[in-house]
Amino acid sequence: MLSAIIATHESERSLVPTLAALIPGATAGLVSEVIVTDAGSHDATSEVADLAGCRFMASAAPLGARLNQAASGARAPWLLFLRAGAVPDASWIDETGRFIDETRLGGGIDSMAATFRPAPAAGSQRPALVEALALLGRALGARAQPDQGLLIAKRFYIDLGGHRADAVDTEADLLRRLGRARIVMLRSGVASPRRSRTD
Repeated sequence: MLSAIIATHESERSLVPTLAALIPGATAGLVSEVIVTDAGSHDATSEVADLAGCRFMASAAPLGARLNQAASGARAPWLLFLRAGAVPDASWIDETGRFIDETRLGGGIDSMAATFRPAPAAGSQRPALVEALALLGRALGARAQPDQGLLIAKRFYIDLGGHRADAVDTEADLLRRLGRARIVMLRSGVASPRRSRTD
């Protein structure tokens, strides 16, 4: 049903928890493949991806070009972009499946995308009040952030022009082009580390 796409660079450690979180999705039949698009890591990122049964693509191209290449080669009709280190909570499978079903039935496959709700990073030292205020800001219309992941139909992604290779922050650029009105925030949270290197 969906292809998970993870951009990496020297991500051997941060990739492991993300792949572990995707295993239940594969078991449930939601995740049909995982594509790791790498910027030429010298660590064991490729070995981790291989052991997990991922398709591994390495390229020196900019992040936007690598994400587009992975998306164009994806076999599933839905794409889930995650950063290495992002860990969706246990409810992500049901929430993602529900969004896909409702979007297909409602005819919004070419007009809606989704992100996960931000959750504190594992081991975060930020006070609970700060985390609550950040969540409130996002709930009241703050723009979605790339570390929240992106679930989008492949044909909608292509119609939008995908990730722009020449954008300063290609992930944020795509979210801006989608706009708040076309992004649904799922009830499932995703814990993310601080921005990892992907290019």
